[in-house]
Amino acid sequence: MYGNNAHNIYAQNNVGIESPAKLIEMLYEGVLRFNAQAKKSIKEFNIEKRVYWINRSTAIITELITILDPEQGDVSEYLEGLYNYEIQLLASAGAENNIDKLDEVSNVFKALLEAWRETNDVAH
Repeated sequence: MYGNNAHNIYAQNNVGIESPAKLIEMLYEGVLRFNAQAKKSIKEFNIEKRVYWINRSTAIITELITILDPEQGDVSEYLEGLYNYEIQLLASAGAENNIDKLDEVSNVFKALLEAWRETNDVAH
């Protein structure tokens, strides 16, 4: 679905990557890592770091939207809507210092990562 677009974007930045599937996995993992840092920052009342980490997660999700393949139809449309909703949740989490909303985003990306890994394990 994301395929060569994601791989080409990474290749343009001279970053070696095993495969487009691995890139998506890394992006999902990045959201989870950055959300964990944002959660820690909220608990520590560190506004600057909270904003920084939430912005990093948002940037990854925005990239995931950019590399969606509209030719994949319903799946692509569904993911675009889901990703946009997750961006809204991140914005609310940051504005409200709301760990529950941040956890909700992380739970969605944990599920996406698990499903992605299962799909790509079957494909290989």
